[in-house]
Parts: sequence; structure tokens; C-alpha cells
Amino acid sequence: MTLEMLNLSIAIPEMFLLALVCTVLVVDVYLKNEQRNLTYVLSQVGLIITLLLIAQQSPESRDQAFNGLFVSDRLSSILKYVVVILVALVFVYSRSYLKDRDIFKGEFYVLGLFGLLGMMVMISANHFLSIYLGLELLSLSLYAMVAFDRDNPNAAEAAMKYFVLGAIASGMLLYGMSMVYGMTGSLNIVEVAMSIDQMKDSNIVLIFGLVFMVIGLAFKMGAVPFHMWLPDVYHGSPSTVTSYIASAPKVAGFAMIIRVLAEGMGGMQADWQGMLVIMAVLSMVLGNVVAIAQTNLKRMLAYSTISHVGFIMLGLLAGNQEGYAAAMFYTIVYALMALGSFGVIILLARKGFEADELNDLKGLNQRSPWFAFIMLVIIFSMAGVPPTVGFWAKLAVLKAVINIDMLWLALVAVFFSIIGVYYYLRVIKLMYFDDAEDKAEICCSKDMQIALSANGLSVLFLGIYPAALMSLCIAAFA
Repeated sequence: MTLEMLNLSIAIPEMFLLALVCTVLVVDVYLKNEQRNLTYVLSQVGLIITLLLIAQQSPESRDQAFNGLFVSDRLSSILKYVVVILVALVFVYSRSYLKDRDIFKGEFYVLGLFGLLGMMVMISANHFLSIYLGLELLSLSLYAMVAFDRDNPNAAEAAMKYFVLGAIASGMLLYGMSMVYGMTGSLNIVEVAMSIDQMKDSNIVLIFGLVFMVIGLAFKMGAVPFHMWLPDVYHGSPSTVTSYIASAPKVAGFAMIIRVLAEGMGGMQADWQGMLVIMAVLSMVLGNVVAIAQTNLKRMLAYSTISHVGFIMLGLLAGNQEGYAAAMFYTIVYALMALGSFGVIILLARKGFEADELNDLKGLNQRSPWFAFIMLVIIFSMAGVPPTVGFWAKLAVLKAVINIDMLWLALVAVFFSIIGVYYYLRVIKLMYFDDAEDKAEICCSKDMQIALSANGLSVLFLGIYPAALMSLCIAAFA
């Protein structure tokens, strides 16, 4: 096999996805509004083919392509599977919502697929340049998606905040990369790691570069104190866009942290571990405490996200295979839970009504016992109640932290998790013990019913049989 063929074979899923985006963009131009379902079907069929192309790779070894810019390994294969499935679910949830608001346009799918392409590039990046290119492709798609409903002033405001703060964070990340390049003479992650290992003394410029990169990475994940964009963007965005932002990009963000910190800056673990400890504690404290005061469901879930990011940081700061596998497990589980919770919000929404207040969940059990049960499973999982998968996710990261002799940090995490249970139980109380204020019938398409049910039941199934997913996460770092 020639070098060119090897390069192409490794990047076939990404190249097909790019061709799919261009096809959807061109086809959509010639469609009338009543034919717009074709765009949706074409996007979903394309995502299924993308999954099959990823499945064909299943690399046992670590293969590089494009002169080290791109890598294919177990980690990239597993995470690509996850993000493609999550985006496909978002598209299923979105169709009726977009139709009801007269914004069922091909641009939504084009932006969503471009964002997915950016995520896949980030996941397979082996070079600071390809990480940055993938991140910017994702970020620019998200900025446009947040402002997608042009008649909504809240969405426009959220998009502007997201764009300005996102640009600052991207600039800091790029500045940190330039400092690391100045000290190591390379942007290739493997070569950077080798250069750092050869340095005997700590380098102040390298530490500054690391600080700037950690700031950029923390912003993209929504960790405190770089979380200020997250509640406003979650609240202001259309619910379908919020479901997109809350799920798949978190998985890509995790991959980016692994590539940059674990693989590239592993020799400086003592330096970045301390930063992650501070951000993890602050995220868990602020996320769980401030969520209690929220009356808007989307804002409450935004602060819940911040607390979950704190838990992901716990696994990452362990700095070993066990910690990385636990953090990966937690990230995948969180993305599933977040998507399911926003799926229920989309289910309850209808034309002229967003269903994004906590009180909108009142009496859900009277209106739809099945979807009240699905929301119950997801909320229990977020709170870490067995036998849901959220319990095992929390247990895995706590075990990783205890094994590096940071028992105090595990105790802090447990304490604030218990505080977090309060606002989760409030949701269950509203669904099961309050009378419904809104008596309107819950209507949704068959595909959404099936997808949302599968989403919720997967959280329960993975809780009863967590070993399969955990073994995949461990194998990714073997």
C-alpha cells in the first residue's frame, strides 16, 4: 500500500462526511419547503454510512496519516462512533421542533454535519494545528446554530456572547500552542512529548504556554471559572441546538484534552494536575450550589453540566490509564444523559411553547407515564443513583482519585454530589407528585418516540451491564 493510499484509507470517514455535507448543501437549494424531509433523510443515511466506514477501520494499532497530522487508534474509533450516534439522535429530536417553528431548513443539517466533521478531526488530531482546525470548524458551526432562529432575540444574544468569549478562548489556546512550539520546535504532539521528556529543568515559558492551553480547553468544556458562557447559551439557544451543544461536543472536548495534556504534555503532569484539581473543585461547588436556585430547566441543566465537567476533570487529573478510562466512561455517559434530558424538553415543546421551565414538568406522569419514567431514569442517573449508569460513572472517577492518594478530593466530590441530589429530586417531585398545569396532549413522531425511549433505556441498561462500555474505555488506553 502506498503512503497516499494509507492516508486516504485512514481518513475515509471524514472525507465521506465532507462529501455528504456538500451534497446536502447543494440538494437542499433545489428543494421546496414541503420536500425538506429529503434533507433530513439524506443526512441520516449519510450518518449511517459514516458509522459503517468507521466500523471498517477498527484499528488495533496506531496509524498516522498526512505527515503526522492525523492519527487512527482505538480511542479515535470509539469516540467517533459515539459522536456520530449522538448527532443522529439530535437530528431525530429536531425535526418536529424545527417544523413547528417554521425553521425546518437544510442549513441546520449542514451546520450540524460540519460541526460533526470538526469533532471527528479533533478526535483524530495528532498535531496542534489539526486540533485547532477541528476546534474552529466545530466552534463556527455552533455559533451559527445558536443564532439559527433569527427572530429570537435571546438566541441572537446568546450567539454573540458565545462568539466573543469563544474567540478569546481560541486565541488563548493558540497563544499557548505558539509558546510550546517556541520551546520544543514542533507542533506534532508526539514530538512535543519527546522534547518535554528530554528537558531536565522546568521551563517557565513552557509552563505559561501550558496555562494558556488549559484555559482554552477549560472554556470549551465549560469548567469554572471559564463557564460564564454556558448557562446563557443553553438558555438562549433553541432547545434542539442546546441538545447538540450539551452532548457530542463534550466528547470531542474530552478527546482534545487527552491529545493535548495526556499525550502531548504528559511530562508536565505535575503542573497541569494542580490546575485541574482547582477547576474540578470549583466546578462541582458552583455547579451544584447554583443549580438549586434555578427555576428554568435549561439553566438548571447548564449548571448541572458544569458539575459533571468537574467530575470528568477528577478522572483526567489522576493522570493514569485508570483515570483516563474513567473520565472517558463518564463523558460518554454524561453525553447520553444530557441528550435524553433535552430530548424530553423538546418532546414537551410545541409551537409557541418552549417547555423549558421546571414547572412545565408538573404532572408529566399523568400526561405520559412512559416518558415520565424515561425522564426519571435520566435524572436518577445524573444524580448517581444505582442501578443507573451514572452511579458507575461517579464510582469509577472517585476510585481513580482515591488510588492516587487524594481521598480529600473524593470526599469533596461526594459531599457536593449529595447537595446536587436535591435539585434532581425536585424534578421528580414535580413530575410525579404535582398536578399538571398543562393538559395539552403530548404529540411526537414515531421515530422520536423510539429514539427517546432507546436513549433513556440505554442509561438503565448500561447501569445494569456497565462492564461492556467500561472495558471499551480501558482498551482505548491500553
